[in-house]
Amino acid sequence: MRKKSLKLTALVLMLAFASLALFGCGGDKQGQDAQQQGGQPSDNDGAAVAEALTFAQGAEPRGLDPALVDDGESSKVIVNIYEGLVAFADDSTEIVPCLATDWKLSDDGKIYTFNLRKDVTFHDGTPFNADAVKFNVDRQTINKTADMGYADFVYGAVAECNVVDEYTVEFVLKNPSTPFLNNLAMSLGAPIVSPKALQDSENNVNQAPVGTGPYQFVEWNPDENIILSRYDGYWGEKAATEKILFKFIKDNSARVMALVNGETDMLDGIDANVVGEIEKANMTLYKVQGMNVNYMAYNMERPLMQDKEVRVALSQAINVPEMVEGLYQGYATLATSILPDFMPGYSADVTQIAYDPEAAKATLTAKGVNKLKIITYTNPRPYNTIGGQALAEAIQSYLAAAGVTEIQIDSYDWTTYKEMIKNRDFDICFYGWNGDNGDADNFMSLLGTVDNSTPDPTMNVAMYNNPEFNAMLAEAATIPNGEERNALYAKMEQFVADEAVWLPISHSESLSAHNPAVENYSYHVTGNIFFKAMSKPAK
Repeated sequence: MRKKSLKLTALVLMLAFASLALFGCGGDKQGQDAQQQGGQPSDNDGAAVAEALTFAQGAEPRGLDPALVDDGESSKVIVNIYEGLVAFADDSTEIVPCLATDWKLSDDGKIYTFNLRKDVTFHDGTPFNADAVKFNVDRQTINKTADMGYADFVYGAVAECNVVDEYTVEFVLKNPSTPFLNNLAMSLGAPIVSPKALQDSENNVNQAPVGTGPYQFVEWNPDENIILSRYDGYWGEKAATEKILFKFIKDNSARVMALVNGETDMLDGIDANVVGEIEKANMTLYKVQGMNVNYMAYNMERPLMQDKEVRVALSQAINVPEMVEGLYQGYATLATSILPDFMPGYSADVTQIAYDPEAAKATLTAKGVNKLKIITYTNPRPYNTIGGQALAEAIQSYLAAAGVTEIQIDSYDWTTYKEMIKNRDFDICFYGWNGDNGDADNFMSLLGTVDNSTPDPTMNVAMYNNPEFNAMLAEAATIPNGEERNALYAKMEQFVADEAVWLPISHSESLSAHNPAVENYSYHVTGNIFFKAMSKPAK
Protein backbone atom coordinates (compact mmCIF):
# COMPACT_ATOMS: atom_id res chain seq x y z
CA MET A 1 0.00 0.00 0.00
CA ARG A 2 1.16 3.52 -0.70
CA LYS A 3 0.26 5.77 2.20
CA LYS A 4 -1.18 9.01 0.89
CA SER A 5 0.50 12.13 2.21
CA LEU A 6 -2.41 14.28 1.25
CA LYS A 7 -0.80 17.57 2.10
CA LEU A 8 1.52 16.89 -0.82
CA THR A 9 -0.90 15.19 -3.17
CA ALA A 10 -4.30 16.78 -2.55
CA LEU A 11 -4.02 19.07 -5.57
CA VAL A 12 -2.99 16.20 -7.83
CA LEU A 13 -5.89 14.08 -6.59
CA MET A 14 -8.40 16.87 -7.11
CA LEU A 15 -7.22 17.40 -10.68
CA ALA A 16 -7.20 13.67 -11.35
CA PHE A 17 -10.71 13.30 -10.03
CA ALA A 18 -12.03 15.77 -12.57
CA SER A 19 -11.33 13.14 -15.23
CA LEU A 20 -12.19 10.14 -13.05
CA ALA A 21 -15.65 11.55 -12.44
CA LEU A 22 -16.44 10.89 -16.07
CA PHE A 23 -15.93 7.17 -15.59
CA GLY A 24 -16.70 6.27 -11.98
CA CYS A 25 -14.45 4.51 -9.50
CA GLY A 26 -11.03 3.52 -10.74
CA GLY A 27 -11.47 4.91 -14.24
CA ASP A 28 -12.27 2.84 -17.34
CA LYS A 29 -9.86 1.94 -20.07
CA GLN A 30 -12.44 2.93 -22.65
CA GLY A 31 -15.29 5.38 -22.31
CA GLN A 32 -18.63 4.59 -23.90
CA ASP A 33 -20.47 6.67 -26.46
CA ALA A 34 -23.20 8.63 -24.68
CA GLN A 35 -25.52 8.33 -27.67
CA GLN A 36 -27.54 5.18 -28.21
CA GLN A 37 -28.09 4.14 -31.80
CA GLY A 38 -31.30 2.34 -32.67
CA GLY A 39 -31.91 1.48 -29.01
CA GLN A 40 -28.64 -0.54 -28.87
CA PRO A 41 -25.68 0.32 -26.62
CA SER A 42 -22.62 1.25 -28.67
CA ASP A 43 -18.86 1.44 -28.17
CA ASN A 44 -16.57 4.32 -29.11
CA ASP A 45 -16.58 3.21 -32.75
CA GLY A 46 -20.36 3.34 -32.88
CA ALA A 47 -20.71 -0.45 -33.26
CA ALA A 48 -23.67 -2.08 -31.53
CA VAL A 49 -22.78 -4.24 -28.55
CA ALA A 50 -24.48 -7.33 -27.20
CA GLU A 51 -27.14 -7.02 -24.54
CA ALA A 52 -25.46 -9.37 -22.05
CA LEU A 53 -22.14 -10.82 -20.93
CA THR A 54 -21.88 -14.12 -19.09
CA PHE A 55 -19.20 -15.04 -16.57
CA ALA A 56 -18.77 -18.58 -15.20
CA GLN A 57 -17.28 -19.16 -11.77
CA GLY A 58 -16.55 -22.31 -9.80
CA ALA A 59 -18.77 -21.74 -6.79
CA GLU A 60 -21.94 -19.92 -5.84
CA PRO A 61 -21.56 -16.77 -3.72
CA ARG A 62 -22.30 -17.16 -0.04
CA GLY A 63 -24.26 -13.91 -0.16
CA LEU A 64 -24.26 -10.36 -1.53
CA ASP A 65 -24.08 -8.31 1.66
CA PRO A 66 -20.45 -7.07 1.80
CA ALA A 67 -20.50 -7.01 5.60
CA LEU A 68 -21.76 -10.57 6.01
CA VAL A 69 -19.60 -12.58 3.61
CA ASP A 70 -15.87 -13.13 3.28
CA ASP A 71 -15.38 -15.21 0.14
CA GLY A 72 -14.05 -14.36 -3.29
CA GLU A 73 -16.99 -15.77 -5.23
CA SER A 74 -19.31 -13.33 -3.48
CA SER A 75 -16.83 -10.51 -3.95
CA LYS A 76 -16.78 -10.83 -7.74
CA VAL A 77 -20.48 -10.00 -7.85
CA ILE A 78 -20.38 -7.44 -5.05
CA VAL A 79 -17.80 -5.15 -6.70
CA ASN A 80 -20.19 -4.52 -9.58
CA ILE A 81 -23.10 -3.59 -7.30
CA TYR A 82 -21.42 -1.55 -4.56
CA GLU A 83 -18.72 1.08 -4.16
CA GLY A 84 -16.62 2.43 -1.30
CA LEU A 85 -15.24 5.85 -0.46
CA VAL A 86 -12.07 5.04 -2.38
CA ALA A 87 -11.16 2.41 -4.97
CA PHE A 88 -8.19 0.71 -6.56
CA ALA A 89 -6.83 1.73 -9.93
CA ASP A 90 -7.65 -0.56 -12.85
CA ASP A 91 -4.34 -2.41 -12.87
CA SER A 92 -2.92 -2.02 -9.36
CA THR A 93 -3.75 -1.41 -5.72
CA GLU A 94 -3.04 2.31 -5.98
CA ILE A 95 -5.82 4.33 -4.32
CA VAL A 96 -8.09 6.59 -6.39
CA PRO A 97 -11.23 8.56 -5.41
CA CYS A 98 -14.66 6.96 -5.63
CA LEU A 99 -17.65 7.97 -3.47
CA ALA A 100 -15.26 10.41 -1.77
CA THR A 101 -13.87 13.10 -4.03
CA ASP A 102 -10.88 13.87 -1.81
CA TRP A 103 -9.65 13.56 1.76
CA LYS A 104 -7.10 14.87 4.22
CA LEU A 105 -5.15 13.41 7.11
CA SER A 106 -4.46 15.25 10.36
CA ASP A 107 -0.90 16.00 11.42
CA ASP A 108 -0.99 13.30 14.11
CA GLY A 109 -2.15 10.67 11.60
CA LYS A 110 -5.31 9.88 13.54
CA ILE A 111 -8.10 11.75 11.74
CA TYR A 112 -9.17 11.22 8.13
CA THR A 113 -11.73 13.67 6.75
CA PHE A 114 -13.50 12.70 3.51
CA ASN A 115 -15.45 15.00 1.20
CA LEU A 116 -18.24 13.03 -0.46
CA ARG A 117 -19.79 13.16 -3.90
CA LYS A 118 -23.08 15.04 -4.03
CA ASP A 119 -24.66 13.45 -7.09
CA VAL A 120 -25.00 9.83 -6.02
CA THR A 121 -28.11 7.75 -5.35
CA PHE A 122 -28.47 4.15 -4.25
CA HIS A 123 -30.27 1.75 -6.56
CA ASP A 124 -33.41 2.13 -4.43
CA GLY A 125 -33.43 5.89 -5.10
CA THR A 126 -32.27 7.00 -1.64
CA PRO A 127 -29.46 9.57 -1.51
CA PHE A 128 -25.87 8.77 -0.63
CA ASN A 129 -24.47 11.07 2.06
CA ALA A 130 -22.44 11.19 5.27
CA ASP A 131 -25.27 9.64 7.29
CA ALA A 132 -25.18 6.61 4.98
CA VAL A 133 -21.45 6.23 5.53
CA LYS A 134 -21.78 6.44 9.31
CA PHE A 135 -24.68 3.98 9.26
CA ASN A 136 -22.51 1.43 7.45
CA VAL A 137 -19.52 1.93 9.74
CA ASP A 138 -21.57 1.81 12.95
CA ARG A 139 -23.34 -1.28 11.67
CA GLN A 140 -20.02 -3.14 11.69
CA THR A 141 -18.61 -1.62 14.87
CA ILE A 142 -20.81 -0.30 17.68
CA ASN A 143 -24.07 -1.84 16.36
CA LYS A 144 -22.59 -5.15 15.24
CA THR A 145 -25.19 -7.91 15.59
CA ALA A 146 -23.93 -10.63 13.25
CA ASP A 147 -20.77 -12.39 12.13
CA MET A 148 -18.99 -9.70 10.11
CA GLY A 149 -15.58 -11.16 9.34
CA TYR A 150 -14.21 -8.13 7.51
CA ALA A 151 -15.27 -5.54 10.09
CA ASP A 152 -12.00 -5.76 12.00
CA PHE A 153 -9.96 -5.76 8.79
CA VAL A 154 -11.53 -2.55 7.58
CA TYR A 155 -12.52 -0.71 10.74
CA GLY A 156 -10.35 -2.25 13.46
CA ALA A 157 -8.33 0.97 13.71
CA VAL A 158 -11.43 3.21 13.93
CA ALA A 159 -12.41 4.73 17.30
CA GLU A 160 -15.40 6.62 15.89
CA CYS A 161 -17.01 7.78 12.67
CA ASN A 162 -18.57 11.26 12.75
CA VAL A 163 -20.83 13.20 10.41
CA VAL A 164 -19.33 16.66 9.94
CA ASP A 165 -22.03 17.81 7.55
CA GLU A 166 -24.20 16.23 4.86
CA TYR A 167 -21.29 15.53 2.55
CA THR A 168 -18.35 15.36 4.94
CA VAL A 169 -17.46 12.42 7.14
CA GLU A 170 -14.65 12.00 9.66
CA PHE A 171 -12.86 8.87 10.87
CA VAL A 172 -11.05 9.14 14.20
CA LEU A 173 -8.49 6.35 14.55
CA LYS A 174 -7.23 4.76 17.75
CA ASN A 175 -3.68 4.98 16.45
CA PRO A 176 -2.07 5.99 13.16
CA SER A 177 -2.83 3.26 10.61
CA THR A 178 -0.83 2.94 7.42
CA PRO A 179 -3.17 0.31 5.87
CA PHE A 180 -6.40 2.23 6.64
CA LEU A 181 -6.86 3.99 3.31
CA ASN A 182 -6.25 0.77 1.38
CA ASN A 183 -8.66 -1.03 3.70
CA LEU A 184 -11.40 1.38 2.65
CA ALA A 185 -10.96 0.28 -0.97
CA MET A 186 -11.51 -3.40 -0.20
CA SER A 187 -14.45 -5.21 -1.73
CA LEU A 188 -15.78 -6.60 1.55
CA GLY A 189 -16.63 -4.63 4.68
CA ALA A 190 -15.88 -1.27 3.07
CA PRO A 191 -18.61 -0.94 0.36
CA ILE A 192 -21.51 1.32 1.26
CA VAL A 193 -24.97 -0.31 1.40
CA SER A 194 -28.26 1.58 1.27
CA PRO A 195 -29.33 2.21 4.89
CA LYS A 196 -32.98 2.00 3.81
CA ALA A 197 -32.41 -1.43 2.28
CA LEU A 198 -30.70 -2.60 5.46
CA GLN A 199 -33.52 -1.32 7.63
CA ASP A 200 -36.14 -2.90 5.36
CA SER A 201 -34.35 -6.27 5.36
CA GLU A 202 -33.51 -6.49 9.07
CA ASN A 203 -29.83 -5.72 8.53
CA ASN A 204 -29.17 -8.44 5.94
CA VAL A 205 -29.13 -7.77 2.19
CA ASN A 206 -27.45 -11.04 1.20
CA GLN A 207 -30.37 -11.86 -1.10
CA ALA A 208 -31.37 -8.32 -2.07
CA PRO A 209 -28.27 -6.10 -2.42
CA VAL A 210 -28.59 -2.34 -2.94
CA GLY A 211 -25.52 -0.24 -3.64
CA THR A 212 -24.42 2.72 -5.77
CA GLY A 213 -22.43 0.80 -8.40
CA PRO A 214 -22.77 0.61 -12.19
CA TYR A 215 -24.91 -2.54 -11.98
CA GLN A 216 -27.97 -3.33 -9.88
CA PHE A 217 -29.28 -6.67 -8.68
CA VAL A 218 -32.10 -8.34 -10.62
CA GLU A 219 -32.41 -11.93 -9.40
CA TRP A 220 -30.61 -14.92 -7.94
CA ASN A 221 -31.53 -18.38 -9.20
CA PRO A 222 -29.93 -20.82 -6.70
CA ASP A 223 -27.43 -23.27 -8.20
CA GLU A 224 -27.79 -21.55 -11.57
CA ASN A 225 -27.02 -17.85 -11.87
CA ILE A 226 -27.20 -14.27 -10.65
CA ILE A 227 -28.40 -11.56 -13.00
CA LEU A 228 -27.42 -7.89 -12.82
CA SER A 229 -28.62 -5.04 -15.00
CA ARG A 230 -27.08 -1.68 -15.83
CA TYR A 231 -28.00 1.09 -13.37
CA ASP A 232 -28.89 4.04 -15.56
CA GLY A 233 -28.90 6.37 -12.56
CA TYR A 234 -25.19 5.74 -12.01
CA TRP A 235 -23.21 8.88 -11.18
CA GLY A 236 -20.31 8.08 -13.54
CA GLU A 237 -20.00 6.73 -17.05
CA LYS A 238 -22.75 4.17 -17.59
CA ALA A 239 -21.84 0.49 -18.00
CA ALA A 240 -21.12 -0.64 -21.55
CA THR A 241 -23.30 -3.77 -21.41
CA GLU A 242 -26.87 -3.92 -20.23
CA LYS A 243 -26.83 -7.25 -18.35
CA ILE A 244 -24.27 -9.43 -16.58
CA LEU A 245 -24.99 -13.09 -15.84
CA PHE A 246 -22.88 -14.97 -13.29
CA LYS A 247 -23.17 -18.72 -13.94
CA PHE A 248 -22.14 -21.31 -11.35
CA ILE A 249 -20.30 -24.30 -12.86
CA LYS A 250 -18.29 -26.23 -10.27
CA ASP A 251 -16.33 -28.51 -12.57
CA ASN A 252 -13.32 -26.93 -14.33
CA SER A 253 -13.71 -28.93 -17.52
CA ALA A 254 -17.43 -28.16 -17.69
CA ARG A 255 -16.72 -24.45 -17.35
CA VAL A 256 -14.19 -24.60 -20.16
CA MET A 257 -16.65 -26.52 -22.35
CA ALA A 258 -19.22 -23.79 -21.69
CA LEU A 259 -16.71 -21.21 -22.94
CA VAL A 260 -15.79 -23.22 -26.02
CA ASN A 261 -19.46 -23.83 -26.85
CA GLY A 262 -20.38 -20.17 -26.48
CA GLU A 263 -22.52 -20.72 -23.37
CA THR A 264 -20.37 -18.26 -21.43
CA ASP A 265 -18.11 -15.39 -22.45
CA MET A 266 -15.62 -15.56 -19.58
CA LEU A 267 -14.50 -17.81 -16.74
CA ASP A 268 -11.93 -18.13 -14.00
CA GLY A 269 -10.67 -20.82 -11.62
CA ILE A 270 -8.61 -22.47 -14.37
CA ASP A 271 -6.02 -25.15 -13.66
CA ALA A 272 -3.15 -26.39 -15.82
CA ASN A 273 -5.15 -29.37 -17.06
CA VAL A 274 -7.51 -27.24 -19.15
CA VAL A 275 -5.12 -24.61 -20.53
CA GLY A 276 -4.45 -26.64 -23.67
CA GLU A 277 -8.14 -27.00 -24.39
CA ILE A 278 -8.67 -23.24 -24.02
CA GLU A 279 -5.82 -22.41 -26.38
CA LYS A 280 -6.85 -25.08 -28.89
CA ALA A 281 -10.31 -23.49 -29.10
CA ASN A 282 -8.70 -20.09 -29.82
CA MET A 283 -10.03 -18.61 -26.60
CA THR A 284 -7.89 -15.98 -24.86
CA LEU A 285 -5.98 -17.04 -21.75
CA TYR A 286 -5.46 -14.13 -19.35
CA LYS A 287 -2.67 -14.38 -16.76
CA VAL A 288 -1.68 -12.04 -13.94
CA GLN A 289 0.72 -12.70 -11.08
CA GLY A 290 -1.42 -13.83 -8.17
CA MET A 291 -1.58 -11.74 -5.00
CA ASN A 292 -2.44 -14.82 -2.98
CA VAL A 293 -1.23 -17.65 -0.78
CA ASN A 294 -2.37 -21.28 -0.58
CA TYR A 295 -1.68 -22.95 2.77
CA MET A 296 -2.39 -25.77 5.20
CA ALA A 297 -3.34 -24.73 8.77
CA TYR A 298 -3.09 -26.61 12.05
CA ASN A 299 -5.99 -26.18 14.46
CA MET A 300 -4.33 -24.68 17.54
CA GLU A 301 -7.38 -25.47 19.66
CA ARG A 302 -6.65 -29.21 19.40
CA PRO A 303 -4.35 -30.45 22.21
CA LEU A 304 -2.32 -32.45 19.68
CA MET A 305 -1.68 -29.36 17.53
CA GLN A 306 -0.66 -27.29 20.52
CA ASP A 307 2.52 -29.39 20.57
CA LYS A 308 4.99 -27.47 18.38
CA GLU A 309 7.14 -30.56 17.84
CA VAL A 310 4.15 -32.33 16.28
CA ARG A 311 3.41 -29.39 13.99
CA VAL A 312 7.04 -29.21 12.90
CA ALA A 313 7.17 -32.96 12.26
CA LEU A 314 3.99 -32.90 10.16
CA SER A 315 5.44 -30.07 8.08
CA GLN A 316 8.76 -31.92 7.73
CA ALA A 317 6.89 -34.90 6.30
CA ILE A 318 5.66 -32.98 3.27
CA ASN A 319 7.84 -32.31 0.23
CA VAL A 320 6.25 -29.00 -0.70
CA PRO A 321 8.47 -28.14 -3.73
CA GLU A 322 7.81 -31.56 -5.28
CA MET A 323 4.10 -31.29 -4.57
CA VAL A 324 3.74 -27.80 -6.06
CA GLU A 325 5.58 -28.81 -9.22
CA GLY A 326 3.49 -31.93 -9.66
CA LEU A 327 0.07 -30.49 -8.86
CA TYR A 328 0.24 -27.06 -10.51
CA GLN A 329 2.49 -27.74 -13.53
CA GLY A 330 4.11 -24.33 -13.67
CA TYR A 331 1.00 -22.22 -12.98
CA ALA A 332 1.88 -21.69 -9.31
CA THR A 333 5.12 -20.88 -7.54
CA LEU A 334 6.48 -22.29 -4.29
CA ALA A 335 5.47 -20.19 -1.28
CA THR A 336 8.67 -19.38 0.58
CA SER A 337 6.75 -16.86 2.67
CA ILE A 338 3.17 -15.95 3.44
CA LEU A 339 3.62 -12.87 1.24
CA PRO A 340 3.95 -13.00 -2.57
CA ASP A 341 7.43 -11.93 -3.61
CA PHE A 342 6.32 -8.69 -5.28
CA MET A 343 4.68 -7.24 -2.17
CA PRO A 344 6.42 -4.73 0.12
CA GLY A 345 7.44 -6.58 3.27
CA TYR A 346 8.35 -9.82 1.51
CA SER A 347 11.71 -11.23 2.58
CA ALA A 348 13.69 -13.73 0.53
CA ASP A 349 15.58 -14.65 3.71
CA VAL A 350 12.60 -16.35 5.38
CA THR A 351 13.11 -20.10 5.80
CA GLN A 352 10.21 -22.50 6.16
CA ILE A 353 10.29 -25.94 7.80
CA ALA A 354 12.40 -28.08 5.46
CA TYR A 355 11.40 -31.48 4.11
CA ASP A 356 12.97 -34.13 6.35
CA PRO A 357 10.95 -37.38 6.21
CA GLU A 358 13.22 -39.30 8.55
CA ALA A 359 13.07 -36.66 11.29
CA ALA A 360 9.32 -36.39 10.77
CA LYS A 361 8.76 -40.12 11.14
CA ALA A 362 10.95 -40.33 14.23
CA THR A 363 9.11 -37.53 16.01
CA LEU A 364 5.62 -38.67 15.02
CA THR A 365 6.39 -42.22 16.10
CA ALA A 366 7.77 -41.07 19.42
CA LYS A 367 4.69 -38.89 19.97
CA GLY A 368 2.33 -41.69 18.98
CA VAL A 369 0.73 -39.68 16.19
CA ASN A 370 -0.92 -42.05 13.71
CA LYS A 371 -4.40 -40.58 13.35
CA LEU A 372 -5.59 -37.21 12.03
CA LYS A 373 -8.79 -35.56 10.82
CA ILE A 374 -8.50 -33.33 7.77
CA ILE A 375 -11.26 -31.22 6.23
CA THR A 376 -11.08 -29.67 2.80
CA TYR A 377 -13.15 -28.08 0.03
CA THR A 378 -14.11 -29.60 -3.30
CA ASN A 379 -14.27 -26.70 -5.74
CA PRO A 380 -11.37 -24.69 -7.25
CA ARG A 381 -10.23 -21.52 -5.51
CA PRO A 382 -8.25 -18.58 -6.94
CA TYR A 383 -5.25 -19.60 -4.84
CA ASN A 384 -5.74 -23.34 -5.48
CA THR A 385 -7.13 -24.01 -8.92
CA ILE A 386 -7.09 -27.81 -8.57
CA GLY A 387 -9.42 -27.70 -5.56
CA GLY A 388 -8.82 -28.89 -2.03
CA GLN A 389 -9.51 -32.60 -2.55
CA ALA A 390 -6.43 -33.26 -4.70
CA LEU A 391 -4.29 -31.21 -2.32
CA ALA A 392 -5.55 -33.10 0.74
CA GLU A 393 -4.91 -36.45 -0.91
CA ALA A 394 -1.34 -35.44 -1.79
CA ILE A 395 -0.74 -34.43 1.83
CA GLN A 396 -2.30 -37.69 3.00
CA SER A 397 0.22 -39.65 0.92
CA TYR A 398 3.20 -37.83 2.43
CA LEU A 399 1.90 -38.20 5.98
CA ALA A 400 1.18 -41.90 5.48
CA ALA A 401 4.83 -42.39 4.49
CA ALA A 402 5.75 -40.76 7.82
CA GLY A 403 3.62 -43.23 9.74
CA VAL A 404 0.33 -41.33 10.04
CA THR A 405 -1.78 -44.03 8.46
CA GLU A 406 -5.25 -43.27 9.82
CA ILE A 407 -6.26 -40.05 8.10
CA GLN A 408 -9.89 -39.08 7.69
CA ILE A 409 -10.57 -36.57 4.89
CA ASP A 410 -13.96 -34.88 4.90
CA SER A 411 -14.72 -32.78 1.82
CA TYR A 412 -17.41 -30.13 1.39
CA ASP A 413 -18.59 -27.62 -1.16
CA TRP A 414 -17.23 -24.16 -0.43
CA THR A 415 -20.29 -22.71 1.29
CA THR A 416 -20.62 -25.70 3.62
CA TYR A 417 -16.87 -25.76 4.18
CA LYS A 418 -16.92 -22.23 5.57
CA GLU A 419 -19.40 -23.36 8.20
CA MET A 420 -17.40 -26.49 9.03
CA ILE A 421 -14.34 -24.33 9.66
CA LYS A 422 -16.30 -22.51 12.36
CA ASN A 423 -17.18 -25.84 14.02
CA ARG A 424 -13.45 -26.42 14.66
CA ASP A 425 -13.79 -30.21 14.34
CA PHE A 426 -10.51 -30.91 12.54
CA ASP A 427 -6.78 -31.20 13.07
CA ILE A 428 -5.78 -29.83 9.68
CA CYS A 429 -7.64 -27.67 7.19
CA PHE A 430 -6.75 -26.14 3.84
CA TYR A 431 -7.30 -22.51 3.15
CA GLY A 432 -5.92 -19.59 1.21
CA TRP A 433 -6.06 -15.89 0.78
CA ASN A 434 -6.38 -13.60 -2.20
CA GLY A 435 -5.01 -10.23 -1.09
CA ASP A 436 -7.57 -7.48 -0.73
CA ASN A 437 -5.44 -4.36 -0.81
CA GLY A 438 -1.75 -4.84 -1.63
CA ASP A 439 -0.58 -4.25 1.95
CA ALA A 440 1.37 -6.80 4.00
CA ASP A 441 -0.94 -6.21 6.94
CA ASN A 442 -3.76 -7.75 4.91
CA PHE A 443 -1.91 -11.08 4.85
CA MET A 444 -0.23 -11.09 8.24
CA SER A 445 -3.45 -10.14 10.02
CA LEU A 446 -4.75 -13.62 9.19
CA LEU A 447 -2.64 -14.91 12.06
CA GLY A 448 -3.39 -12.12 14.52
CA THR A 449 -6.18 -10.65 16.58
CA VAL A 450 -7.18 -7.03 16.81
CA ASP A 451 -7.37 -6.82 20.59
CA ASN A 452 -5.61 -10.01 21.75
CA SER A 453 -9.00 -11.65 22.27
CA THR A 454 -10.22 -14.93 20.76
CA PRO A 455 -9.31 -15.12 17.05
CA ASP A 456 -12.00 -14.95 14.40
CA PRO A 457 -12.42 -18.49 12.98
CA THR A 458 -13.61 -17.13 9.63
CA MET A 459 -10.20 -15.48 9.09
CA ASN A 460 -7.65 -16.91 11.52
CA VAL A 461 -8.57 -20.52 10.77
CA ALA A 462 -5.61 -21.83 12.80
CA MET A 463 -7.00 -20.00 15.85
CA TYR A 464 -3.46 -18.75 16.52
CA ASN A 465 -3.20 -16.23 19.34
CA ASN A 466 0.34 -15.17 20.25
CA PRO A 467 0.73 -11.90 22.20
CA GLU A 468 4.24 -11.31 20.82
CA PHE A 469 3.05 -11.67 17.24
CA ASN A 470 -0.03 -9.53 17.92
CA ALA A 471 2.19 -6.76 19.32
CA MET A 472 4.39 -6.80 16.21
CA LEU A 473 1.32 -6.75 13.99
CA ALA A 474 -0.10 -3.71 15.80
CA GLU A 475 3.23 -1.89 15.67
CA ALA A 476 3.74 -2.53 11.95
CA ALA A 477 0.38 -0.94 11.15
CA THR A 478 1.51 2.37 12.67
CA ILE A 479 4.85 2.60 10.83
CA PRO A 480 4.95 4.54 7.53
CA ASN A 481 5.83 2.51 4.46
CA GLY A 482 9.53 1.99 4.00
CA GLU A 483 12.50 -0.06 5.17
CA GLU A 484 11.60 -0.03 8.87
CA ARG A 485 8.11 -1.36 8.22
CA ASN A 486 9.34 -3.96 5.74
CA ALA A 487 11.96 -5.21 8.21
CA LEU A 488 9.32 -5.75 10.87
CA TYR A 489 7.14 -7.76 8.48
CA ALA A 490 10.17 -9.89 7.56
CA LYS A 491 10.68 -10.58 11.27
CA MET A 492 7.02 -11.56 11.61
CA GLU A 493 7.18 -13.86 8.59
CA GLN A 494 10.11 -15.78 10.12
CA PHE A 495 8.41 -15.80 13.52
CA VAL A 496 5.32 -17.64 12.27
CA ALA A 497 7.43 -19.90 10.04
CA ASP A 498 9.34 -21.04 13.15
CA GLU A 499 6.04 -21.51 15.01
CA ALA A 500 4.85 -23.88 12.25
CA VAL A 501 1.23 -22.75 12.53
CA TRP A 502 0.78 -22.80 8.77
CA LEU A 503 2.48 -24.77 6.05
CA PRO A 504 2.66 -22.26 3.16
CA ILE A 505 2.28 -24.15 -0.11
CA SER A 506 2.02 -21.95 -3.19
CA HIS A 507 1.20 -18.66 -4.85
CA SER A 508 -1.08 -19.26 -7.81
CA GLU A 509 -1.08 -17.33 -11.04
CA SER A 510 -4.49 -15.75 -11.55
CA LEU A 511 -5.75 -17.50 -14.66
CA SER A 512 -8.93 -16.60 -16.43
CA ALA A 513 -10.10 -16.91 -20.02
CA HIS A 514 -12.51 -15.19 -22.35
CA ASN A 515 -13.91 -15.23 -25.81
CA PRO A 516 -11.62 -12.96 -27.90
CA ALA A 517 -14.71 -10.98 -28.95
CA VAL A 518 -14.94 -9.54 -25.42
CA GLU A 519 -13.52 -6.02 -25.41
CA ASN A 520 -11.74 -4.28 -22.51
CA TYR A 521 -11.38 -7.54 -20.58
CA SER A 522 -9.41 -7.27 -17.35
CA TYR A 523 -9.01 -9.39 -14.22
CA HIS A 524 -7.85 -7.36 -11.24
CA VAL A 525 -4.90 -8.35 -9.07
CA THR A 526 -7.29 -8.58 -6.10
CA GLY A 527 -9.11 -11.45 -7.85
CA ASN A 528 -12.15 -9.32 -8.64
CA ILE A 529 -13.59 -8.65 -12.06
CA PHE A 530 -15.16 -5.31 -12.94
CA PHE A 531 -17.57 -5.41 -15.88
CA LYS A 532 -18.37 -1.74 -16.36
CA ALA A 533 -16.15 -1.20 -19.42
CA MET A 534 -16.53 -4.67 -20.96
CA SER A 535 -18.61 -5.43 -24.02
CA LYS A 536 -18.77 -7.62 -27.09
CA PRO A 537 -20.19 -6.92 -30.54
CA ALA A 538 -23.84 -7.71 -31.09
CA LYS A 539 -24.53 -10.60 -33.44
